[in-house]
Amino acid sequence: MILPRTPSFRLDGRRALVTGASRGIGLGCAVALAEAGAHVISAARGKDDLDAAVAAMRTAGLAAEAHVLDMDDLDAVAAFMASTGPIDIVVNSAGIARHGAALDKSVADYDAVMSTNVRSAYFLSVGAAKAMLANGIKGSIIHISSQMGHVGGIDRTVYAASKHAVEGMVKAMAIEWGKQGIRVNTICPTFVRTAFTQSTFDNPERLAWILSKIKLTRVGEVEDVMGAVVFLASDASAMITGSALMIDGGWTAG
Repeated sequence: MILPRTPSFRLDGRRALVTGASRGIGLGCAVALAEAGAHVISAARGKDDLDAAVAAMRTAGLAAEAHVLDMDDLDAVAAFMASTGPIDIVVNSAGIARHGAALDKSVADYDAVMSTNVRSAYFLSVGAAKAMLANGIKGSIIHISSQMGHVGGIDRTVYAASKHAVEGMVKAMAIEWGKQGIRVNTICPTFVRTAFTQSTFDNPERLAWILSKIKLTRVGEVEDVMGAVVFLASDASAMITGSALMIDGGWTAG
């Protein structure tokens, strides 16, 4: 009997772009891909934090380089994607939030969140797909979405709207690019402990609400996302596209 073999989770010889990679979930994704053997291009707006993150990765023996990139600058993103050479994996972790009651949100708040979370994500995906097609790469595009792309939340109307849009966008892109072997998926974390979420955790009432929703009775950590991004980037997920991988501790289970 010939036994089946588990597909490899290794990413040796592949190049990965991770946006929002200077801290938090984005940094975790960059480290995870590099630990799995990928050469990682870490991109973010802030040069100091980005350089520090990449320096730490290199000190740890990981293959990484830094590229300062504002995801809202679509011309810069397009130029980068056209010039950087073959990329096998794109992880989009860039994102913003302007939380608050829907009645209090301004047009500027709405436009800022939609620009980064949806508009930039859309055109990064298009640029990545064009580059993959031009180089004959059957690649993986992964967006860090949110459980708020599947449910609603307190003071998160604009943010939830943006993440619901990303979920729909990814499904349509998966249909369009499937024949070319390009996979597009999302990772949907619950509240993860980062500088981005600390103000929410500092509110005892809000923290109690969060923990009441998470069936595993704890908030997420960056490490909880790291294995998932390697899985979706690797051959181990070769039949997965147009899907959302929930890392929500059971929040959306009901």
